Amino acid sequence: MADKIATRDAYGKALLVLGAENPDVVVLDADLSKSTKTADFGKKYPERFFNMGIAEANLMGTAAGLAAAGKIPFASTFAVFATGRAFEQIRNSIAYPNLNVKIAATHAGITVGEDGGSHQAVEDVAIMRAVPNMVVLVPADGEETRQAVIAASQHKGPVYIRMGRLGLPVLFKEDYHFEIGKANVLKEGTDAAIMANGIMVSAALEAAAQLAAEGINVSVVNVASVKPLDEETILRVAAQAKAVVTAEEHNIIGGLGSAIAEVLGEKMPTPMVRVGLRDTFGESGQPQELLEKYGLTAADLVKAVNQVLKKK
Repeated sequence: MADKIATRDAYGKALLVLGAENPDVVVLDADLSKSTKTADFGKKYPERFFNMGIAEANLMGTAAGLAAAGKIPFASTFAVFATGRAFEQIRNSIAYPNLNVKIAATHAGITVGEDGGSHQAVEDVAIMRAVPNMVVLVPADGEETRQAVIAASQHKGPVYIRMGRLGLPVLFKEDYHFEIGKANVLKEGTDAAIMANGIMVSAALEAAAQLAAEGINVSVVNVASVKPLDEETILRVAAQAKAVVTAEEHNIIGGLGSAIAEVLGEKMPTPMVRVGLRDTFGESGQPQELLEKYGLTAADLVKAVNQVLKKK
């Protein structure tokens, strides 16, 4: 896990592959193409790239029109602008008519770093989860991002893909298989289960290794598909472990932790601890400093597992 790649970089590369394979793929951006990594697609396929300027509502409305005309649009900007400034267009112009738009948002979470709380989306998954017809994906590394982008292009209907700025450890090889609606069990365990997505998957694996050294055997589940959620796998792992920790670079309200709590609360009440931002905004700082301040490290997951074990 020495190599690192940002999920936004993997997105940019995946677009080039899609562009070559499918002439119906078009890309739109809101004057941030260097940051969202759509710029390379724009250089290679200028006739299929549209810079909509700093006008996010226009970005989503135009993407809806292109989808209605039979294209497969990927609309990109920072997550805080995609889900915040353009919410009404996403809801009424994309999701309500169930149009085939892929909202590929980058710079999500506190690891945006120095840009500060105004640019760190910590509520975007909750917003998109609540929109009918919307698929919500939070990939954990570059390879999973590549596969999620391809899967999104093949899915009929709106998809929200959440990506980040920070380079992440490479977890998966090309033989890994991502599927919308499926969770992946990366490690089996019987004492507790850590269910994570995005940057927290590598932290979960690190925590599991530390816990194993203490004689605690935990499962690690990568839940990149937040919606639809793989209830079958979540219930199976929870039944085996009888204690669950969720981990996300997002507010604990409305995101992965909430989604899993809803399933377990209705179908299999299970002792649970949610790790994430505790209903607070981020602030400006170095990514690692912020992860430590807000309790999103492997050490914090070890503490959470020990906490949930006391509830068993």
